[in-house]
Amino acid sequence: MSRPNIILIISDQLRRQALGCYGDPNVSTPHIDALAAAGTRFDAASSTYPVCVPYRFTLMTGEYAHTRFIPSIEWRMSPAERTLADELNDAGYATALFGKWHLYGNFGHYPGHNVVKASRTPVPRPFQGRFERFGGFDICNDPWDTYFWNEDDPTPHKIEGFQTDGLFDLAIEHLGAVGDRPFATVLSVEPPHPIFTAPESYVERWRDRELVLRDNVELGKDYNKRGPHGRDLLDDLRVYYAMIENLDDNVGRLVAALRANGQLDNTVIALTADHGELLGSHGLLAKQRPWEESLGIPLIVSGAGTPASVVGDPVCTEDLFPTLLGLAGVTPRDPKPGIDLSPLVRGESSSVDREGVLLEFVAEMRPGLPFHDETWRGIRTRRYKYTVLGDAHGGRPWQFFDLENDPCELTNLVDDPAHADEVARHHALLRDRLAQTYDHYVLAPAFGAAGLNEWDPEAKHQRRFG
Repeated sequence: MSRPNIILIISDQLRRQALGCYGDPNVSTPHIDALAAAGTRFDAASSTYPVCVPYRFTLMTGEYAHTRFIPSIEWRMSPAERTLADELNDAGYATALFGKWHLYGNFGHYPGHNVVKASRTPVPRPFQGRFERFGGFDICNDPWDTYFWNEDDPTPHKIEGFQTDGLFDLAIEHLGAVGDRPFATVLSVEPPHPIFTAPESYVERWRDRELVLRDNVELGKDYNKRGPHGRDLLDDLRVYYAMIENLDDNVGRLVAALRANGQLDNTVIALTADHGELLGSHGLLAKQRPWEESLGIPLIVSGAGTPASVVGDPVCTEDLFPTLLGLAGVTPRDPKPGIDLSPLVRGESSSVDREGVLLEFVAEMRPGLPFHDETWRGIRTRRYKYTVLGDAHGGRPWQFFDLENDPCELTNLVDDPAHADEVARHHALLRDRLAQTYDHYVLAPAFGAAGLNEWDPEAKHQRRFG
């Protein structure tokens, strides 16, 4: 049997809760919902490190971001890293990436936030992860002003119109000309990442529409902090949904093109996001934080005969690399920390052999931004989420939520005597996972457990206690 084709759609800043198939009461996403209904919907997928750059590094390499001490932004991936494209190229796939790359940083975005300069800077061929076909850019953040580059051609090409539409056009054109080889295509669009804007027909559909808000959304605050395109929170939410409905229509176009090409029956389509968007939940915007709206992402895998199923076990970014390869029948050359979920997708197993997933925020180099002075780690199990927060003196217990009874994370139970045993158990799970993954994060002693990676002032060396 021939290897299946693989298409991975990444939508930047698309939180799990903002799709119809995940229960959003406002949005209409029939094409994405159809993929979910026909394939596997993962209900507890997390972005391990909920920021663009570290997510993309892990997707491309399968490694934890803490193994390279990757900050939240402005980091350049070495060409020496073995990537997802390397694995698939070796297996005979025609590999391609269209859209946002964001692994060639530190050329103008930090510290001056010159996104225009960044969006006009090509990614040199050695830094494109060895995708055979590369029609991408590092970062743009304005979907009406998008330029992309083809492989080693120094000529920028402007997408006329809205970015999502243009990138789907590129991918559809490529799939129609790929030939007889199996293909593996990454389609990485920035919307619904800010700025919040969409084609006028979608914006008009949402103008002044009543919204059902999540229970943790705080109104009455000044959220208009994101530059000249900022509006009030409800307007931003409406345009966020407009961008998602535009994405959904493009997914429908892609499926129709695959069907017309005779490729649909042997193509696996996966849809996910690099992280979520708070948009007023807990009174905050953006991502970075360990709340579900920030790190909870959709993960849908559908097609090529995969049966319908819903997986409630927690899964994470590190699982994507081995899973995408597993769907292609490829075993990674090197051991990876994630789990190959393809047996679940094919209906060959029903659960994940792991109690929970690691969550992390490794470093923020920009003063004044969240987690510059203190960073966090966490463990997310099927029912609970536990996090620690701290500086070089060690992370200390911070949050503990019962996600089954409190899905909007309104009640922090970290100091609740009734949950003391469960909190201590999760602290031990977290400590073990940090040690197993060689994380250098300093964890302070808690709940009778020794610290991890602490400095011993008498011995004058670090004590790992691993």
